Amino acid sequence: MPPGPESHQNPHNDSIPTGDLLACGLPRVLFHSPLPKRLGVVPAWYDLNVKLVDIEPGDPRLGRDVLPVLCELRTELTRELFAAVYEEGHRQGLRYLAAYDGQRCVGVAGWRVVANTAAIKKLYVDDLVTAASERSRGVGAALLTELAQRATALGCRLLDLDSGVQRADAHRFYMREGLTITSFHFTRRVSL
Repeated sequence: MPPGPESHQNPHNDSIPTGDLLACGLPRVLFHSPLPKRLGVVPAWYDLNVKLVDIEPGDPRLGRDVLPVLCELRTELTRELFAAVYEEGHRQGLRYLAAYDGQRCVGVAGWRVVANTAAIKKLYVDDLVTAASERSRGVGAALLTELAQRATALGCRLLDLDSGVQRADAHRFYMREGLTITSFHFTRRVSL
């Protein structure tokens, strides 16, 4: 959906189409935006031909395009389990943003806005996955940049995510993108 005569100006003065907006006022389909003015250098993803698309529950692209990329990180997911998780998670605010290079899904971000006493309001990234064949091309940076812009637009105080302690490459990426390690995350398994 190319930008039409009507457009919305985001905080970075990037023109985005208004023809198909989500309830929060954000577009369903986002095209690669102009270089953010706040950056002093050209980011690695600037020359990518990536289209960012919000994927709703029931969309056939969930199983066909998003799931294979997501399974590179979440190996236990099946088509049925993913559909069930997204159906329940969507009611809790879970959304998926997919990065497409042409017809191929090359990256996925699961995210939601969370209100709690620690952050008041934050955008939490459940999943951020770039297809192995597409890493180091800027797909993850493009997704993370878009999520940070959405966090700002939605009035969040911060963007937050967890990363497994074994994922050293991901940690280097997050720190390079300006995220910092701010806490430990503790887990206890409970029986069902």
